[in-house]
Amino acid sequence: MINQFLRSSRVRLAFACAALGFFASTATAQQRGTIVVDAGHGGHDRGGVPGQRVSEKMMALDVAQRLRAYLQSNGYRVVMTRNSDVFIPLGTRTAIANSNRGAKFVSVHFNSARRAGASGIETYYFRGDASGLATNIHRNVVAVAPTENRGIRRRGYFVLRRTAIPGVLCELGFLTNSYEARYALNPSYRQKLAEAIGRGIMGYRAPITKPLNPGSAASSEVLPQSLAGPDFVRATPRRRTSRSSRRTSRRSKASRRKSSSKKKSSSSKRRKKTSQYELIKVTADWRVC
Repeated sequence: MINQFLRSSRVRLAFACAALGFFASTATAQQRGTIVVDAGHGGHDRGGVPGQRVSEKMMALDVAQRLRAYLQSNGYRVVMTRNSDVFIPLGTRTAIANSNRGAKFVSVHFNSARRAGASGIETYYFRGDASGLATNIHRNVVAVAPTENRGIRRRGYFVLRRTAIPGVLCELGFLTNSYEARYALNPSYRQKLAEAIGRGIMGYRAPITKPLNPGSAASSEVLPQSLAGPDFVRATPRRRTSRSSRRTSRRSKASRRKSSSKKKSSSSKRRKKTSQYELIKVTADWRVC
């Protein structure tokens, strides 16, 4: 009877400890918050440029999965927009993000360019309340990346513009650059990138270890930013052509085509006259002989 009582007491105690651990972990996750991790591209969408050897979709998925594991080990609840090599439309990605109120959205990408020498780390945001998150992530990633600092940029990418929560898009290096591609193919380096993003999400403020690349200090492709810092890319106005100048350009092209056709016509007439003259001359010479 006593043994049975002790066994039942042990069972109840074990159950209570398990329940306590479950509620404690749930409370920790709720306290830490929810992160929606978005692995860019997927399925038929390889990402990058045509002929690119290293697949962006697989590199992005690997870093995203490592980031999930790192965040979960630190008490976060993580929601993945994709967890395998499948194509997820952009609208579905933002819908997943928006269904998690109070969360933060982090989209993982690698960069590419037709110029093989292009290199460096870029971090994008759109909403004003995401600038701090972008800053922390960018500086942590730049600190572990053996490449250039291309700056923090504000731009209206779909997944950043259509999310109702703070969102950041990370470009973790150029896979079209042979030097950076070799690093990206190394699993230990991808783990470093994932942990650097995770530290940025957790609010760890890394110092600025590399100055902004002078060629990236200003761009016409980014939007104006309310914040200014040594690694924030400044927006420059785009060159816009007026309607009158476009009309003038079209007229000049048309006139060039007309003049070109006239020149061709006159040259063909001259050739025809020359050939007729030569024929008459040859005939005359034959008759003389």
